[in-house]
Amino acid sequence: MQKIRRELEGVADEELVRMAQAGRKDAFSELTARNYNVSFKLAVSILRDREEAEDEVQNAYWKAFQHIDQFHSDAKFSTWMTRIVVNQCLMRLRKVRRAKFLYIDDVQIGEERGSFELTDEMPTPESVCGSKELAVLLKQEIRRIPPLLRNVFVLRDVDQLPMPEVADRLGISIAAAKSRLLRARSELRQRLEKHCGKLGHATLTV
Repeated sequence: MQKIRRELEGVADEELVRMAQAGRKDAFSELTARNYNVSFKLAVSILRDREEAEDEVQNAYWKAFQHIDQFHSDAKFSTWMTRIVVNQCLMRLRKVRRAKFLYIDDVQIGEERGSFELTDEMPTPESVCGSKELAVLLKQEIRRIPPLLRNVFVLRDVDQLPMPEVADRLGISIAAAKSRLLRARSELRQRLEKHCGKLGHATLTV
């Protein structure tokens, strides 16, 4: 296993995706290894519970593995996984709070746009509309985070730069960057919770 991992370490994500789509399970395992920690931190920032986050990240990667053939090369694999993880976490919140959170079916992060559609689901026109509203809401709330915190969040969780580079770009220490990132994640989670629907089909309280 370690030998296979070493062989794939220098392979670009795009090529690993093509290999995974061709049936190479080890290629998907390498993609998972590269992205899992970032996905887990994102899930924890939304759910605030490490065990629940672990469950939903595992569910997200299992879904990605099952539907890897639906991934389109016009987006990064990491961006695709971010969206699936967010979907899973919002679904968990919906079940726990009995709120009607809907899938984010059309999220654009940076300059990239991706889609994640499961063929066994038939969304209603109402759910499609709700999905678009939720995608807009997510981007809107990220923009509302104070710049001091938002800049760290975008560089680390959206652009997925390593923390030392994030700190270097902002001219601050790594410890300060980590502190701001935690605050940014906490604020985004709180902002999303404010929109958690409490009136049945009134899924968003914008």
